[in-house]
Amino acid sequence: MAFFLQTFGGLRLVDPEGNHVAFPEKALLILVYLLTTPNGSASRHELATFLWSNEDKAVSLSNLRKTVSRIKTRQNELGAHFLSFTETMIYVDRGSLSSDVLSIDKEGVAEPVSQLRHLMGLLKQSFIGTVDCDSPDFKSWLAERRNQHKGLLKDALEKAAPLARTQVESEVVKDAAILLFRAEPADPDTLEFLVKIFGAEGEVEDVRRFFEQRNSSISRGIDALSSAIEKESAKIPGKIRAHAKARAHSADAGISGIKAAIPRLVLLPPTNQSSRPDAGLVAASLIEDITIGFCALNSLQVIAPHSAVRIGHDIEDQVAFFEHHSVNYVLDTRISSLGDEVTLFAQLIFLPDSEITWAERFGLGHLDLVRDRRVIARRIALSVSSEIERHETTRSYLELNPIAYHRYLVGRPHLNRLTLPNLRRARKEMKAALQASPDFAPALSAMARTYSKEWLLTARGDIDLLKAAETFAAQAMGARADLADGYREFGVAKLLQGAFDESAEAMELAETLGPHYADVIADHADTLVHCSRPAMALQKIERAIELNPLSPDTYLWTAAGAHYALSHFEASLDYISQMEDPSLADRLSAANWAMLDHMDKARFFVRRVREANPAFDVDQWLAAVPTKERWHKDLYREGLKKAGF
Repeated sequence: MAFFLQTFGGLRLVDPEGNHVAFPEKALLILVYLLTTPNGSASRHELATFLWSNEDKAVSLSNLRKTVSRIKTRQNELGAHFLSFTETMIYVDRGSLSSDVLSIDKEGVAEPVSQLRHLMGLLKQSFIGTVDCDSPDFKSWLAERRNQHKGLLKDALEKAAPLARTQVESEVVKDAAILLFRAEPADPDTLEFLVKIFGAEGEVEDVRRFFEQRNSSISRGIDALSSAIEKESAKIPGKIRAHAKARAHSADAGISGIKAAIPRLVLLPPTNQSSRPDAGLVAASLIEDITIGFCALNSLQVIAPHSAVRIGHDIEDQVAFFEHHSVNYVLDTRISSLGDEVTLFAQLIFLPDSEITWAERFGLGHLDLVRDRRVIARRIALSVSSEIERHETTRSYLELNPIAYHRYLVGRPHLNRLTLPNLRRARKEMKAALQASPDFAPALSAMARTYSKEWLLTARGDIDLLKAAETFAAQAMGARADLADGYREFGVAKLLQGAFDESAEAMELAETLGPHYADVIADHADTLVHCSRPAMALQKIERAIELNPLSPDTYLWTAAGAHYALSHFEASLDYISQMEDPSLADRLSAANWAMLDHMDKARFFVRRVREANPAFDVDQWLAAVPTKERWHKDLYREGLKKAGF
């Protein structure tokens, strides 16, 4: 049994018993170089240049002579002579050792799938590992060899792909496709080939089917609400309705013209914040699989993984890179521990507004890399593609109304702080937006919101405010049936009037239209609190907070209300304490402290509520606030009465 020269996964010499044998590193490089030459030989000048070309020729030849002397000594010790020498030449004896580099260069005699599996076993490992030298000739040779290996893999893949019959053979083809993509992620022929391979197993069809199902679901939801919309729209003058429909049709036509630029996405490498180092390898494989999933889509461009990895580790240059390469979206991923479970958290960020448009958490604890990771990868790719499609369609519509959109953006921040002056400032800007574009749906939705929030803050039970909110929401739905905000505001207005079923339907549809829209999810959670379903409300509000970590007070207020309904009084107070303006929830604070038997603190909040609203009456307020189940209203009444109201 001959000695063996290993070149993939590290460069080392192995004896007939399988033990690693010490041998000069430069000698190993000479061995692998000569094994890849046609005649197994090279001149001393050629090898000196190959190993030390940046130095003086005389110095390079002197270094080579010293290396040759060490080789001869070591070969005598081993009793094997792989290399022989003359005054001008150096030769390799191919009969004295075998090597994996020889097996990769042989013309495949095995059937194609077996040959591909053999290549995969070698090429998954780096050729010659970390061995390096500063010679340009060496670097050129190394690049040439690695390119040759990619060519061999591509040829073997093309031969094997049509012949794969079993699931195991299909997995070999898929793994080879991923390996090839890692090697040349920017090559359009490789991308096309990948789509062909993955499409044959249904990935492209999965994308199409996903969008068809989503559109069908939205259509069914709109039909279910049609009677309510028609009833409210009947209150709007016919000319306004006709004008809104005409403008909506015109907007659709304009969107198709605007959406010429394809959005660009970069997937940053995952950071590992868990206690398991191996989880980083799992997530890195996932990100590569997700990138390949995007190759099946024509609706966006993905920055190649090589560039993404480099910029992912260079935080200071990220902004300049994103601007230079016109990146619109970033998929940021991180691994963390949630209790005993290791999870992958992924979030999609729209860069111009620093807006988190989608986020999801996936468990990695029991991940089967061969099977489950591709399921998760496909889910992420489909979800992100769907969200980008929705977001881009919305932005195209907004760009058709630049003046209205500008006034809307000026007014929107005032809705984040729930005070009457802020609501009126927001309403003023929304009116200006509607003067520029009377059927601008986002402004119509925001107008509805100002009236429903004013109803909550004044606590007078003024039905006219809710009817105004309902009317503006109906106008928003009529202007743009595909935007979530109109349905959300319609649901809020119906909820505050005690129409729980109509509100729930509207909120379900709003979340279907914006499945990762944090504000919609938060309002859906608030609806569930009033529907006396606090446990489900908590799940949704926690999801909204995950999507929008710097949460507005309304999110925290909703979470506090859900916890109160579950008799988690301390948790409720904790959420209130995180609010920027905790005074908004003074009634709830008083009830919480009373239920915890801290009467001094409860009475402090009672006094503050009475200072702000001397006419406040518990029974009148509870009669006005919609609560579906009696137990829920009784629990709130108990806390308020016990506090001293």
